[in-house]
Amino acid sequence: MTRLVQLQHCAVRRVAQVQESQLQLLAEVDSIFALATRARVANSRLTELVRHLATGEKLSYDAVYSGQSDWRLLPAADHPIEPARCLVSGTGLTHLGSAQNRNAMHGKSDVELTDSMKMFRWGMEGGRPAPGKIGTSPEWFYKGAGTILRAHGEPLVTPSFAEDGGEEAEIAGIYLIGTDGTPHRVGMAIGNEFSDHKFEKRNYLNLAGSKIRTCSLGPELVIDPSFDRVPGTVAIERNGRPIWTKEVATGESEMCHSLANIEHHHFKFDTHRRPGDLHVHYYGACALSFGDGIQLADGDVMSIQFAGFGRPLRNPVRIVPPSDQPITVNSLS
Repeated sequence: MTRLVQLQHCAVRRVAQVQESQLQLLAEVDSIFALATRARVANSRLTELVRHLATGEKLSYDAVYSGQSDWRLLPAADHPIEPARCLVSGTGLTHLGSAQNRNAMHGKSDVELTDSMKMFRWGMEGGRPAPGKIGTSPEWFYKGAGTILRAHGEPLVTPSFAEDGGEEAEIAGIYLIGTDGTPHRVGMAIGNEFSDHKFEKRNYLNLAGSKIRTCSLGPELVIDPSFDRVPGTVAIERNGRPIWTKEVATGESEMCHSLANIEHHHFKFDTHRRPGDLHVHYYGACALSFGDGIQLADGDVMSIQFAGFGRPLRNPVRIVPPSDQPITVNSLS
């Protein structure tokens, strides 16, 4: 599989292909967005374009990944010109584990059907339609504009008004909207769809507000991934030692919704097919440390790895002290 990273040194950005311990820099493009746009305009395959643009310039991936280089990793994809034209969103209740976690979160047994469990069962019944057919709509949520994306190594923030913050280990799809409004899947990357599970637990209707948080993507973008069954590992480290680890799995065979059905229900909206926009869409998690009673503390490190998707995505937690000061609005009258 072809794996790419985005890098920055001062004001200079580059794209590089991962070659295990080295990063081979590409010429003429300074972002995944520019690379994908060029491939679409030239009607070229991304893999062919990457080979064509490869240079002899190389960097040590070990040094960059560990923070020992002047170059730093950026999120695996972004909109470098207009971050507000990157929509970050996700689909929930796509994995069996997510439904079980959500039901337990709201204090219900498996026989008591919460709205979450009802939606999950609808997905089990109609989330994998026959080719050419439209299936059941999955749960959809908004996370924010591209300004909320964070790279490997950057902190994910529990804001002052939040009740909690917790990891959600997922794969995210990256999409570019063509000039004719056609969505193009650029690739996929490891993602941490960071959320406030305590706030959501109070009431299912708090889901929308619980999702508007920073989230991370990367370090690598895989532009031709296998997405049938993808095993992975998620861990929480405190003071350099693991306090929780779980084997997880994602991919279409592990989900009640097919990828085509998820993509249809995201891009069926006209506003989601605006030419030139970039989309980062999280496909859902199957397990949460919150579901096992773990509450993350300031400085904890969340580590997520999926087979075939490159090096682990690691992000520390930063908790902003609570504040009782309301946001004030100035009147222009």
